[in-house]
Amino acid sequence: MAVQSGKDLLVKLDMVGDGSFETIAGLRATRISFNAETVDVTSLESQGGWRELLAGAGVKTASISGSGVFRDAATDERARQIFFDGEIPAFQVIIPDFGVVEGTFQLSAIEYAGSHNGEATYEMTMASAGALTFTAL
Repeated sequence: MAVQSGKDLLVKLDMVGDGSFETIAGLRATRISFNAETVDVTSLESQGGWRELLAGAGVKTASISGSGVFRDAATDERARQIFFDGEIPAFQVIIPDFGVVEGTFQLSAIEYAGSHNGEATYEMTMASAGALTFTAL
């Protein structure tokens, strides 16, 4: 995989629940992380005293985070609505030259900030709330 531009990692939100995704406005930095818990099944009989893990047994999670400038666009308004209504809509993350991750996420944190001589900014964090799909590009 060749070097990619960071601006090509896109976080998109299903605006009305019909599968029409729009890029969240104003994002300058985005990140997605995947995690899988391990289930330790080590016993006194484990070979050489090495830890043993149970394959496929842990809880899988993903989180998306992003930060950017407040633009008062439709996606900003939708993100606020999602947070205050406790909705769990579908999101897409486009990972350039890799694939598309899609699934439901809960907006678990949203922060707004600003200084007297700068732009208004925000940060948001989303936690996976169900199975995710991956489609290779």
